This record gives sequence, structure tokens and C-alpha cells, in this order.
Amino acid sequence: MKKIVAAGLTGICAVSSAWAQSSVTLYGSLDAGVAYISNVGGSAKWMEEQGNTQPDRWGLRGMEDLGGGLKAVFQLESGFYTNTGAFAKAGTLFNRQAFVGLSSDRFGTLTLGHQTPFSFDVLGPFSTAYLGSSWYAFHPGNIDELADTGVVPFDNSAKYRSPTFYGFTAEAMIGLGNTTNFSNGRTMSYALTYVNGPFKAGAAWSNEHNRTVSMATTDLATFQGQPAATYVADKVENMGIGASYGFGKLLVHGLYTRTKLQSNGHSDTFQSYDAGADYQFTAANSVVGGAATSTLAGQRWTQFMLGDVYSLSKATQLYANVLYERASSNAQAAFFTAGVASGRNQSVVLAGIHHSF
Repeated sequence: MKKIVAAGLTGICAVSSAWAQSSVTLYGSLDAGVAYISNVGGSAKWMEEQGNTQPDRWGLRGMEDLGGGLKAVFQLESGFYTNTGAFAKAGTLFNRQAFVGLSSDRFGTLTLGHQTPFSFDVLGPFSTAYLGSSWYAFHPGNIDELADTGVVPFDNSAKYRSPTFYGFTAEAMIGLGNTTNFSNGRTMSYALTYVNGPFKAGAAWSNEHNRTVSMATTDLATFQGQPAATYVADKVENMGIGASYGFGKLLVHGLYTRTKLQSNGHSDTFQSYDAGADYQFTAANSVVGGAATSTLAGQRWTQFMLGDVYSLSKATQLYANVLYERASSNAQAAFFTAGVASGRNQSVVLAGIHHSF
């Protein structure tokens, strides 16, 4: 009997040990508030806004320790709207990310699935929108893919991230169109990041075929002979470089992006210069500010952002933002997803609450 009991306890311990080597984490973010937009088609607009400081989302992240420094990893992430409960992309559950792969301490990480590009992973964290926690501060149309919207992630993709050597990390990514035409829908991207204490820097480049671009969120009705609402680029070359440095409570950051759009024999370049600063006044309160100027097809949009974030806890924050955009060269003001103004000026004032779990 003692031998049977001992064997049973040993089996239970073995099962417990196996479970202890695996983990699955449920996480998410909810954000809602009230916004005033000064000019949308010639009229002021009051609205309940959502996803301002962080996108509304929930997800599952998992890992299994396979031994010898090797792990199986996966992530499923779904974007939604807190104010309506709807999917961020209709008909697609895990619209933000869905991938599985292997991670090695020695050789790096390889994942396959529906994944975000390096413009989002590497360049986005240096933008005023990201560091200032304001969705509307992304550049017009999100043409440079700094925000993760329904048309940004690469489908059918393989992403590799190297181990870090002396602060440097290299990454490469390819997405397949899954058709008999190898170039149709194909995406390729490369990135390099560097971290040394308070200094961070990153650069990324991508080549994308047959990409849908959200031109309708700018003031353009048509672009390169296509309706802006359904514009598809034959080829997109997207690149950028950014950096940040922390001086104690002060963080300064800068970013440059350049996106070349080609279709129907046309070629136009969208580029943005972005810079700002964050100051942590107290452990709970920070003030953020920044500015960006963007050009495309002879038009220019210049925008400014000032905000305050107050942490009630590690997971819950109250925030307030004020943003102003001035368009020139025959452009209309159009903050990202706010709606196109009837003139050159547009302002956004908003306040809300964010909670993560």
C-alpha cells in the first residue's frame, strides 16, 4: 500500500510540474470618454470616444517551456469598441494578432500567423500618439502604419526576432498572398533596434504589394485615379527611424517616416516629422506634448497635442487631451478618424478613463 501511495504522489507531482511549465494569460484594455471636435464637415461634434490612450482589446498570451531554453509561444488578440461592443474589424475575431511559434534564448523567436508590422512594433513607440497616449495624434490616414488598424497587420506572415547582442536586436518578416502569383499581396519587412540605458532607437523598412490604405480618413476624395474610400496601392515602400532619451523624469522623442505609394503608373510620397516630450511630475501624474507635420501630394497637415494622464492605480488612469491641426496647400484639416473639416483648422478636446487587466 505504501508503494502504491508513493507512486500516486510521484505521479501527481510530475503532472503539477508539467503544468507549472506552461502558462496562459488573459489580458485586455478598455478606454472610453467624451470628445468635442470643432469642425466635422462644417459643424461641431460631441461624441463618446473610445480607445484613445490604448486600443480597446482583449487577448490570450501563452507559453510552454520545452526545456533547454526553448519555448512554444502564442498570442490571440481581438480589437473591439467599448462604446458599442462591436468588433474593430467586422467579421474577424482576432483582428489584431493571431500567431504561434517557437522562442529560443540562444537562437531568437520565430512566429507564424496574422501579425503586426515593424512600423507598429518598432516605429510607433517613438511617436507622439503612442507616448502621448492619444489616438487622434497619429498621422493623417495612418498611412505610415504606426497604429494597428484593420488593414495594418500582415496576413500569412512569418516573423523572426534575433536575440539581443550588445543592445542590438534584428528582425525580419515576410507575408504571403497565398495565391499562385507570388508577388500578389506579398509583404517583406526588416527592422533594427538599439537600447542602452535611457537611450532607445529603432529603424524599419517594408515593401508591400496590393495593400489597402485608409485614404478616406484624409481629406482626399480620390487618389491616383481611385476613390479614396477603396484605394489599393500596387506597391508601398514604408520606412522610418526614431529615437528617445530619458533625462530622469523627462523623456524626449523624435520620429521620421516616409511612405511611397504607387498605383496605376502614379507615385506619391507621404512623409512625417514627429517630436515631443513627456514629464513625470509625480508618481501618479504626467504631462505630455508633441507636434507633427505631414505632407502628401502637395498637401500638408501640421498638428499639436497636449495631454495629462493621472494614474488612480497601476491599472486605471484618467486623462485629458487637447489637439489642434492646421492644414495648408489646399488641404482640409482631418485628424485621424475624427472626420474631415470644412476648412483648414480642426480642434479636438477630450477626457476619459482607461483600465487595463
